[in-house]
Amino acid sequence: MSKEKKSSLIANNKKAYHDYFIEEKYEAGIALHGTEVKSLRMGKCSIKEAFIRIERGEMFIYGMHISPYEKGNIFNKDPLRTRKLLMHRKEILKLQGNIAEKGYTLVPLQVYFKNSLVKVEVGLARGKKLYDKRQELAKKDMRREAQRDFKVKNLY
Repeated sequence: MSKEKKSSLIANNKKAYHDYFIEEKYEAGIALHGTEVKSLRMGKCSIKEAFIRIERGEMFIYGMHISPYEKGNIFNKDPLRTRKLLMHRKEILKLQGNIAEKGYTLVPLQVYFKNSLVKVEVGLARGKKLYDKRQELAKKDMRREAQRDFKVKNLY
């Protein structure tokens, strides 16, 4: 008997792909309170300014904004509070070793539901230089031009 895994995207961090080379991706759970989950179900989440740190063998996400749930009143938590990410100890230690290397950092790439659980896709990333970003933009423009030319040729 195969179980279907439903996943629906809540928030995406496009800026991370622009600013970093993503070397590896990991999946982590996140410790939330009830009203935060309800707010996430409504899609009220932003990870554009978020970053991840490892402290005392535990992973935490900073700057992740989950809007307060409208009907949550006194049960709402601070929208920008620090939240704990849940991963196996060995994975965290491996990531900590990689971060100790020069130029690596952890960035959140996506927040999504996997079945009924909220997951965060964590990327082990290396920062891009300004010329890397320019090259990336030039490639994207060339691709767009080629697509446009191809479309025009197929119309005639």
